[in-house]
Formats: sequence, structure tokens, C-alpha cells
Amino acid sequence: MTPTAPPDQVAFIGFGEAARAFVSGWGNVRPATMSAFDIKTQSAASRAAMLAQYEAHGVCGSDSPAAALDGAALVFSLVSADQALVAAEAAAPCLPAGALWLDCNSCAPDTKAQAAEIIDAAGGRYVDVAIMAPVHPKRHLVPMLVSGPHAGRAMRALNALSMRPQIAGARVGQASSIKMLRSVMIKGMEALSAECFLAARRAGVEDQVLASLEGSDPDINWRARASYNLERMAVHGARRASEMHEVAATVAAFGLPCAMSVASAQWQARIADLQLDPGEDDLIARMDRILAAI
Repeated sequence: MTPTAPPDQVAFIGFGEAARAFVSGWGNVRPATMSAFDIKTQSAASRAAMLAQYEAHGVCGSDSPAAALDGAALVFSLVSADQALVAAEAAAPCLPAGALWLDCNSCAPDTKAQAAEIIDAAGGRYVDVAIMAPVHPKRHLVPMLVSGPHAGRAMRALNALSMRPQIAGARVGQASSIKMLRSVMIKGMEALSAECFLAARRAGVEDQVLASLEGSDPDINWRARASYNLERMAVHGARRASEMHEVAATVAAFGLPCAMSVASAQWQARIADLQLDPGEDDLIARMDRILAAI
């Protein structure tokens, strides 16, 4: 079977960490034309930095979704969770007929279903995509799930870009359900790390708490894991908080209490609002930096 050629033109709505990771990883399968629109270009405070990112990655930056989408057959939507539906609404009127809209945002299945209605009604082909790990260091090889009636088309397009998708199902929401419910644990553990270890440090018993945890569960390097979790929250907490609100909506839609996810969102936002550089990979130093600012 002849392999599918990479798409000639790819567009990005949102050009943050994930988009830049994909572009930098594609190498010799880079599409001939890559265009992008990021809302940060509309702010005087962030415009210059975003334009520099476009140039550094060989992407044609656009001042509107319409300009970025013109002629694109494949579109990656990579915005924050709370902007995913807004992005679909803004793009729908100018989306080329038949274009694949890969909604890679960390949203609840119900949010993705709403976005799918908008994109499909505009003549596009909506695909629910879940990115299942941090994009670094794997970049375009990060594991991802796809679902929905156009998942097969998406698989062919993503494989042509040497990416690593797997089909999660034929229904929009199946990929995102897996992502959301996994995040209950992953982002929840980050929030628990903040509450547990910051309180232990303030009480002056962090060494004893660490020793107790290591004794109870020696398979986890608790010091390293807690340091990593605090770094993730400091750097990506705002985005994670948005995701956890979507996680809470997902759990609530199944008729279950979502208090843990709501509390996790609050901790993620609290650490992000400090706007701290996480500094060196040292748990004590990170805790002290956060406690001095909290």
C-alpha cells in the first residue's frame, strides 16, 4: 500500500507549547505550508514574542483565524480548555469545506460534542483528539487518541506526519473521556502534592512525611515526584486549572460527585497565580519559594 503523503497545508489555531513541539518534531515530513493564528498576537504585551515564535518555527503567522485557515486541509486546535468552543465558533465560518478539525484540547466530552456540531455544520470534519502525555520530550511522537466518525481520516493524516495516534472509538467524546478521567488522578495528585508537602514544610515535618510515604509506597520516589508536580503546577497551572474544570464537568455529567476535581482546579490556579519561576529541581527550594509567595 502506498503511504499517504503529508498534507500540503496545515493550520494551527493556538501556537503554544504543543503546536511548537509538533512542528519542531516533524523534520522531513513537514507540510509545505504551515500557518497559525494565536490570540496572543492581538495583545500588545505578547505580540512580539508570538511573532518571533512563528518565525523561529517556519510558520506563517496570521492576524485572524480566517487568514490562518485559508486553504488548509488539516487544522490543529490547540488552545486552552476554556477557549476550545470559542475557537471552533470563530473558525467555523472560514473553515475550508472538508477540512479536518483536530480538537486536541483538554475538554469534557459534552464540550467536544458542542464543538463538533459547530464544525460539522460548517462543512468541516471534526475529530476528538486527546494528547495523553506531556509533549516534551516526545514532541510529535507523543501518544494521542482520536475518536469520532472522521477518526479514520485523521489517522491517515497524522500517520503521514509520522505521529502516533490510536483510535479510541467511533463517537466524539470517547477520546476525551479517557483523557479527562485520567486527569482526575494525574492532576489531582499534583494538587495533593501541593497541599501535603507545603503544609508539611510549614509544619517543619517534611522529612518525616517523606519517610513515611516512602515506607508505605517505596515504588515511588516521593521527593522527586513532588518536586516535579510543583514544577508542573508553577509552569502550567493555569492551563491545568482550566482542564480540571472540564474534568469536573465530565464527572458531574456521569451523575457523580466532582469535589476532588474542583479542589484540584483551585490548587492548580492558586499556584499558577503566584507566577513563580520554579527554579532548580529541588523540592525544598521549590516549596520555600512557593511558601514565601503564597
